[in-house]
Formats: sequence, structure tokens, C-alpha cells
Amino acid sequence: MRTDTSPTIHRQDYLPFPFDIQSAHLSFELDPERTVVRGVYRVSRRDDSDSPLCLDGQDLELIELKVDGKVLEPQRFARQAEQLQIFGLGAQAEVEVVSACRPAANSTLMGLYISGDNFFTQCEAEGFRRITWFPDRPDVMTVFTVTLRADAERYPVLLSNGNLVAETRLDDGRLEARWHDPFPKPSYLFALVAGQLEWREKTVTTRSGRDVLLQIYTDPGNIHRTDWALASLERALRWDEQRFGLELDLDRFMIVAVRDFNMGAMENKGLNIFNAAYVLANPETTTDANYRDIEAVIGHEYFHNWSGNRVTCRDWFQLSLKEGLTVFREQEFSADMLAAAIGEREEPLPDHQMAQAQASARAVKRIDDVQTLRAAQFLEDAGPMAHPVRPESYQEIANFYTATIYEKGAEVIRMQHTLLGEEGFQAGLARYFERYDGQAVTCDDFVDVMESVYIESNPGRDLNAFRQWYAQAGTPRVQVTLEHDAQRRTATLRLRQHCPVVGVETQLGLHEKPPLHIPVAVGLLKQDGSALPLQLAAAENSPPARVVADDTMLLELTEREAQWTFANVAEPPVPSLLRDFSAPVIVEYDASDAELALRLAHDPNAFARWEAGQELATRYI
Repeated sequence: MRTDTSPTIHRQDYLPFPFDIQSAHLSFELDPERTVVRGVYRVSRRDDSDSPLCLDGQDLELIELKVDGKVLEPQRFARQAEQLQIFGLGAQAEVEVVSACRPAANSTLMGLYISGDNFFTQCEAEGFRRITWFPDRPDVMTVFTVTLRADAERYPVLLSNGNLVAETRLDDGRLEARWHDPFPKPSYLFALVAGQLEWREKTVTTRSGRDVLLQIYTDPGNIHRTDWALASLERALRWDEQRFGLELDLDRFMIVAVRDFNMGAMENKGLNIFNAAYVLANPETTTDANYRDIEAVIGHEYFHNWSGNRVTCRDWFQLSLKEGLTVFREQEFSADMLAAAIGEREEPLPDHQMAQAQASARAVKRIDDVQTLRAAQFLEDAGPMAHPVRPESYQEIANFYTATIYEKGAEVIRMQHTLLGEEGFQAGLARYFERYDGQAVTCDDFVDVMESVYIESNPGRDLNAFRQWYAQAGTPRVQVTLEHDAQRRTATLRLRQHCPVVGVETQLGLHEKPPLHIPVAVGLLKQDGSALPLQLAAAENSPPARVVADDTMLLELTEREAQWTFANVAEPPVPSLLRDFSAPVIVEYDASDAELALRLAHDPNAFARWEAGQELATRYI
């Protein structure tokens, strides 16, 4: 057992890896007690330095080490703690490492391990180093070819990432399977499964006309409970094609759902591994909520194929780059599926009722997501463990998988969607994947792309203040005041933002934080409940704002305090604030019971109507 204290890793200390690992050919002789792994790496130096090639490894037995086919002399390498250093490599080299790991003795459930008599892997964040020697960091992206050999009776199913190249029964009674993933990926996305499994499959045609195979693998006896999972996977594939223009890039996509997988779910390229609880459904016992949860988590891991796999994070400080974006995509998928289910009713609704019902279905999903955010992430942001979406340091990467990284990270992505609109966000995301496909990048790179689209529609403006969302901890508070001028027939809405110093920020001696870029969607209601047409009074240097619907205006709060004056307001209006929860903030506005009741009865925005009802009911309770 380790008793030493883990060193603190700082984001500012990041240095690029000095080598490219162009390809990795891995051969596994699978045995629970001692699995031998032969890795052959094509390596090229990225600079003119003489720095050694550093390979990570934990609890590994080093058997053989070669460079360009020759056994390496002892003075050419050094093994220090959990790192293997190889000296004197030229511009190009072939490095061969033969090592052994002990899956049955691996109780960490990271790397390659045995559970329920089957082989599994879990490599995110730093588990691959328990399998073989390799630069186990997300910015080293490699094309993997994997050969698996195991006893054919005990392990009749041998799976890894990518496409199955060949499967052969060997003379000694073993089975051999060779897999090739043509797309470069970091080692944390490597996967291997071997054992006794059943499967269900379906061939579907992608939008470009390619036939691809979708497969669900389970423990024996559970395959009859995978109908919904397979249908959900196909819906996720179709949705990503239609909504974002992203197509499955492999010849097959596999899900393994077993009781013995210790994690929830993992997005390994082309071979997602799930705990069975997140996949299996029985019509006699599974609730509607469980069905939706299964659909959502399958969608989430599938969507990672692009937002996380094809474009991944440069270092673990950028974890929300993939998780925040994918949670947002998952939320939109679930909302669209709820809306689509309305359209599949046996008795179709009239068009105007259909649109209203589908908007209501999407609002239900938005309400669920906001409740989750407030229940988990707002509490995290208010406590001693509060940290930014992109932290500055860590000691243990496993502690990074928090509601802030996931749920708040998704809200940060959603705010960019709100600021750019659906069309602008689509353009930005397409530009992001086109520019960075096959690369490991940062949160700043993502915002840079979105900012380039934002500027095209908003000359002279930028997203500099928006970047603070990645750097600051805590939940911002927005104080709201509304003044009506009956003589001038105007209403002035003032917003003031404040984000307290919390969590890790208190250790840095911060007293004041820069203002954020907060999109606040608002509407105004008349005393009879009807919506006021929104028109800003002429004013010099007016803060950014734009009409996003007939009854909704998006105000962009980029300073500590700003105000907007609306024209043609004859009577004191009732404000409808933060429609659709346009930013993860706490609104401070002293609404009367009468105002809440009016919004509950008449607010055209479903989320705002629900919010008013919750506040009013809470007061009475």
C-alpha cells in the first residue's frame, strides 16, 4: 500500500511530450495470473533535443526491451519508480517492450483486471500504465493494432477497440483475434474485454450509405433485456447525424454491459463498457425514468466518439472539454427524444398543440437538469471543495470527476449555445471538429472557435469575459431591480453580478474576481398576463442585447453592473427572469406573491412558469 503523499500537479507546468508515438502494436497472451504484453511502438522525435523517451508503468514486470530490433544495453535505459526512461533515441525508432501484469491480483480495478472470471479494462484516467509501459497521458495519440490470444473455451469472446481484422482458432486450442483502430487515440481510451458473453446485433446504414454493425454484449442469460439499449444506440447514432452532422466512423460499435464492471460507463473508442445496471431493462420492472436514464447514458458514451475521442483533452485539467460538451449533447438528445415521443402518439395532435406539447417535453428535461445542478453542483460550489471548471492543480486525478466538471461544464457549453444561437453553435462545433480532429486540445481552443463565430455576428465584441467561467469557482449571484417610469413609459432593468470567493480560491488570497459574461434571457408581462413586445429605448453605449423570440430578449451582462431600458411600457411590468435557466446563477429579485402567481398562470416560458410555481409553493409551505 502506498503511504507517500502524491505530488501536486499544476496546469501551468504542462510541457508537450517530446515524441510522437505513430503506431502501437500490442499483443496479449491473456492469462489471469500472468498476462504477457508485447508492445511495438513506432516513435519519432518532435524536436532536436536529446531528451529520453519516458514510459509510464505501475506494478509491471519488465521482461525485454529492444530498440530497432536489438536488445537494449543496460546503460541505455533506467527504471525509476513508475517510469522507464530510454536514452539516445534518434529521429525515428522502433521500440519494443515486453512486460507482464497480473490481472487476477489487480484489486485497483484500473488497468487490466479479472472480475467474474472475465477480463476487463478501465484506463481513464491513468490506468493504461498498469497494462504495459507507455506514455500514459491524453496528449499522446496513437493508432493501435491489438492482437489477443486466450484459451478458446474460457474466453470465446475477445474484444478490443476498432474493427475486427481477423479471428483464428490456433492449433494449441487458443483463440486469436486482431483488432485495428484506424483513428489515433490516447491510451486512456484503450479497451479489452475477454470472456463468456452473449450478444445481440443489428446492421444499420449511415447517412453516407455505409453499413455498420451495432452490438450489445452481456453476461449469459441477460441478452433478452437489451432491446431498449440497442434501440437507444441506434437513436443516438441517428440523432448525432441529424443534429450535428457527425457520423459513426468505424465499421462497428460495441457495448459491453456486465455486472462485474466496477465503473458506471466508459467511452472507449468503439467499445463502450457499462455496468449492467445502466443498460439492461425489463418491461415488467423497469420504470419510465429508468428507460430514459438508459437511453441518456448510452447516448452520452456514444457521443464521446467525437466529443472526447476524435478530439480529446490535452491534459486532465481540460477534463470538462470532453465531459461538459458531451453532457450538453446528452441533455439535448434526451430533450429531443422526449419531444419526438410526443409526435409518435397514436392520435396526433393539431399542429399548434403539437408544437406546444413538444416544447413542454423539452422543458421537462430542462427542469430535471436544473434540479440536478442545484442539488449537487450548487452545493459543491458553496462548500470547501468548490473548484473551477478548469482547475489549476490537483494531487489525485480521480477526485476531478465532480458535478462541477460535468454539470456546470455542460452549463458553460449551453451558455455558448445561447450566445451564438443554434445555427451559430452548429457552425462553431463543425469548425471545432474540422480544425482539431485527431488532436488533444484545451478549453481555450474550444472557446477560441466559438468566439470566431460569435465575432462574425457581433463585430467589436469578444468572449474574453466569458473565459472566466472556466477559471472561477462559486455560483454567481445576479441582483435584479426594475424601475417603471410612467411618464416616459419606460421600464429600466438593472443587473448586478457578484461571485463570492469560495473553496480553493480562499487559499489563494483572492478578494475580488473579474466579472463574468452572463447571458440573461428575460421577458416582461403586463398586469393581465399578456407578453409585452420588447423594444429597447434609444441609448448610447447600451449593453449587448438581442431579441431571441417574440417575447424574449437575451441580455449579455459582461460588467459588474449594467442596465437596459425598455420603451413603450405603459404600466408596471412583471419581469420573467432567466428564462430556460440561461445561466447557472442565483437570481436575487424580490418578487411579490402576486407577481409569482401571475407568472405561474401566464408566463409563456415553461421553465419560468415552473420556477414561479416552485417559489410560490415554497413560500406557502
